[in-house]
Amino acid sequence: MSLGKVGWSLLLLVGLARLNEMARAAETGESLPEEEAVDVEEEDDDEEEEEKEEDTEVKEDNGVLILTDTNFETFTADKDTVLLEFYAPWCGHCKQFATEYEKIAKTLKENDPPIPVAKIDATVATSLAGRFGINGYPTIKILKKGQAIDYDESRTEKAIVDKVKEISQPDWVPPPEATIVLTKDNFDEVVNSADIILVEFYAPWCGHCKKLAPEYEKAAQQLSKRTPPIPLAKVDAIVETEIAGRFDVTSYPTLKIFRKGKVFEYNGPRENYGIVDYMMDQAGPPSKQIQAVKQVQEFLKDGDDVIVLGIFTGEQDKAYQLYQDAANNLREDYKFHHTFSSEITKFLSVTPGQLVVMHPEKFQSKYEPKKHLLTFKDSTTDSDLKEHVTKCMLPLVGHRKISNDAKRYTKRPLVVVYYTVDFSFDYKVATQYWRSKVLEVAKDFPEYTFAIANEEDYSSELNDLGLGDSGEEVNVAILDAGGKKYAMEPDEFDSDTLRSFVLAFKKGKLKPIVKSQPVPKSNKGPVKIVVGKTFEQIVLDPKTDVLIEFYAPWCGHCKALEPIYTELGKKYKTEEGIVIAKMDTTTNDIPNDKYKAEGFPTIYFAPSNNKANPIKFESGSRDLESLSKFVEEHSTKVGRRKVEL
Repeated sequence: MSLGKVGWSLLLLVGLARLNEMARAAETGESLPEEEAVDVEEEDDDEEEEEKEEDTEVKEDNGVLILTDTNFETFTADKDTVLLEFYAPWCGHCKQFATEYEKIAKTLKENDPPIPVAKIDATVATSLAGRFGINGYPTIKILKKGQAIDYDESRTEKAIVDKVKEISQPDWVPPPEATIVLTKDNFDEVVNSADIILVEFYAPWCGHCKKLAPEYEKAAQQLSKRTPPIPLAKVDAIVETEIAGRFDVTSYPTLKIFRKGKVFEYNGPRENYGIVDYMMDQAGPPSKQIQAVKQVQEFLKDGDDVIVLGIFTGEQDKAYQLYQDAANNLREDYKFHHTFSSEITKFLSVTPGQLVVMHPEKFQSKYEPKKHLLTFKDSTTDSDLKEHVTKCMLPLVGHRKISNDAKRYTKRPLVVVYYTVDFSFDYKVATQYWRSKVLEVAKDFPEYTFAIANEEDYSSELNDLGLGDSGEEVNVAILDAGGKKYAMEPDEFDSDTLRSFVLAFKKGKLKPIVKSQPVPKSNKGPVKIVVGKTFEQIVLDPKTDVLIEFYAPWCGHCKALEPIYTELGKKYKTEEGIVIAKMDTTTNDIPNDKYKAEGFPTIYFAPSNNKANPIKFESGSRDLESLSKFVEEHSTKVGRRKVEL
């Protein structure tokens, strides 16, 4: 039916009125009539649906699929095999690999059936990167029915394609574990017969154990291919309580090395390559044979560390076997040598059956013997050897360096003299001049350790001591037990000023240096703020249990923890005798070496009745429930309150 001219005119007028109304609404900010508003809302809903579809849509880049946190599950759910590359846009290796990876995608797309090849930007898809434990780029994994299989072989097209095709076969099964499972039935037999074996004691529920497991298995696979192989084993300490108790296992994972049944501590890394390198080094002899006098002379002339040398008649010597055992216990801290040479014995004026500890010539002085001797007896134990070496490991005034600090200079009090330390030919005289001044004082204070240190190596430490801009050629500090530090007032350095400073310390007349932010004027929030000056007052208060978080403002994990930690503070704010606290360790010293922040965040619980032995939070899950459980497990206040109730 035709509208006619009048009808069309009316429709046109209504349309113009509507447009005029919409324009006026836009100018005045008024809402559209209800029916239009509904249409706009429906339009928004449609846009949201489109956005969701875009999020889960899998895009392609030169034949390689792009997976994200949003579309990963949807895409992989029904796939038998998927090749994954985790990359970072800035990674040079990833850029070099990109062309090869595109070739792999093309080849596998032509496979029957096609095998999808995908890449994941691990810097954006952080959830996936965390889930698959990505810590290097590029990382390649093959997903088989949802289970990730690590690929650590050649990054060539042929090698990767062959491996993916092998795993994609219907009858493919994962290779058996290289890690040996030990129980009460086979533990002694396996451990006692192995020249060397690494054993992990684990708990099935332990987060750190779960994190270690894939790295440990990779190391086991690699070391099993070595000639001779080095076995890796594991013990479920929750089930095998007798074995765990026999070796004093109280935390998880605990790793121990066994040599023909004798146990030694494992102090190495906990990732694949680190475990492999460490165990290959441990598998070698703990002591190297010295055959020529010239080698000893070179040690004395050019050496930079303590020289430990066992003198024996031959390998059948009983003392030699004892020496080997002791060397195995200390091999991480010292380089051990031995000799059967009569010429070396004569050169050193010693006799077979003696242990010689010496220092390079540059560290010798008239105030100390040139060599320290221990004579082996039938009653000598490896503990006696260890005591002798550790007692004599340092010269009267040694050279403290970044490389030897953790192994040589942990004893306190430590008197450190900072200046330009350089033992090269041109600067040796100046270096020894100042060192001779230190020797004159060190000989009178055998209870303290003295060392010289290059001021450039320890510029940060000098700044913390307030000595960075002292203007003096030589500066001095004393690092005491408990993390306390004392700085000598800038003055012209000589033996007398050093002696006065050390005597003042001995008499308790010095005031420690503590880097600290200003004390907060108000500290009534749910989480108490601790600064360097208030650490002892708050954290070491014997009347309160304190949970202390050491953090860095730039740390992403610390930022993520902040709201949870605040909630924890609110939870215990009304609990008498319990304090939830935090400390920015980038601007404050921790004036107690029992509380070490080696990463961020680090959390300790300091019980009111045992401040000297804080308990480190290591459960791995920093949620409110886990933190609350940690507090209540160790609190001396919550338990008492429950008993009273």
